[in-house]
Amino acid sequence: MTEWDVPLSFLRGVRDRFLMILMLMILVISSLCSVAEEPDSDIYMRFMKSHKCYDLIPTSSKLVVFDTSLQVKKAFFALVANGVRAAPLWETKKQSFVGMLTITDFIIILHRYYKSPLVQIYELEEHKIETWRELYLQETFKPLVNISPDASIFDAVYSLIKNKIHRLPVIDPVTGNALYILTHKRILKFLQLFVCEMPKPAFMRQTLEELGIGTYSNIAFIHPDTPIIKALGMFVERRVSALPVVDVTGKVVDIYSKFDVINLAAEKTYNNLDITVTQALLHRSQYFEGVMKCYRHETVETIVDRIVKAEVHRLVVVDDNSSIEGIISLSDILQALVLTPAGIDAQNS
Repeated sequence: MTEWDVPLSFLRGVRDRFLMILMLMILVISSLCSVAEEPDSDIYMRFMKSHKCYDLIPTSSKLVVFDTSLQVKKAFFALVANGVRAAPLWETKKQSFVGMLTITDFIIILHRYYKSPLVQIYELEEHKIETWRELYLQETFKPLVNISPDASIFDAVYSLIKNKIHRLPVIDPVTGNALYILTHKRILKFLQLFVCEMPKPAFMRQTLEELGIGTYSNIAFIHPDTPIIKALGMFVERRVSALPVVDVTGKVVDIYSKFDVINLAAEKTYNNLDITVTQALLHRSQYFEGVMKCYRHETVETIVDRIVKAEVHRLVVVDDNSSIEGIISLSDILQALVLTPAGIDAQNS
C-alpha cells in the first residue's frame, strides 16, 4: 500500500459523515426559513405595544369641541356642518372634558321623544347638552373614557373593545387638552401601512369560518319598508351600529347605519320618522358604492385588505345567493389580529 492508497471503508465513512452534516445543515436552514415564514402570531400585538397613540395623530386634523351649555339641536347641526361624527364635551364649571356627544345621542333622543309628525320634539329643539346629560345619564352615568398620547396603541385597542366604544379621545394629561379622537378605522389603517414590511402570521391565511371571526347568530336586520322609528329602536335596543336591509327573498340590498341617521338632521326631516328606510336613504349626502360584502371562506388577509381599502366599518357576510349570514366589524378584526394572540379573548376584553 502506497501513501496515496486509502481503504474503501474509510472513504465510505467520510462520505456518510459528509452526507449527515449536509442533511443537518439543510434541516437547520429549513427550520430557520419556516420560522421566518411562520412568525409568532403575536407580531401585530408587539407592533401595537411598540407604538404610541401619539404616532397615530396626523399633523393636521379637525377636532370639534362643544361646551355643555350649547343647545343639543345646534350641536348636531354643527356635527353635520363639520363632517364629524362625534365631539368631546367641555364643562366650564369643572374645567375638564366630561363626555362625548355622538350620533348615538341623536338616535336616543329621537327614539325616546318622537311621538308623531304632528308633535315637535321639544327635548331636541330646546334642551342644552347639560340638560340632556342630566336626564339621560342619571341612569347610565360613566366617566369619560380617554387615553394619554404616551399610551401604547395596544392599550387603545384594548380600551376601545373592552368599553365597547367607537371613539377614544386622546387627552394630554399635562395640559388637559384634547388632541385627537382615535377610532378602530384609524388604528387598522395605521397597521395596514406597515403590514407589508412585517412577516405574516399563519392565521392571516386562515378563513373567517376557521377562526370564527364575526357574528353569525341573532343578526339584527331590517326591510326596505321598515319605518325609520323602528330602525332607531333597533339601534338602541340591540346596540348595533348598522342594520343590513334585506328584501323578501333574504337578499341583502342595502345597509342603514347610524351615520345615515345624521342625514335626518342635515335634511331637517327628523320630525317625520314614519317614513321608510328606502325613503330616508334617498337623502344620502355621500356617494354610496353599495353594501360591502364578504364570504366565510375568504381569508383574514383578504378581509383586512378589503375593509381598509373600502374605508367602511363593517362587512356583511353573505352566502352565494347574497343572503345574509353574519356581520364582521372592525372590532372583530382588531380582536383577532391584536387581542386574541395576546391571550385576551372577546369575553375577557
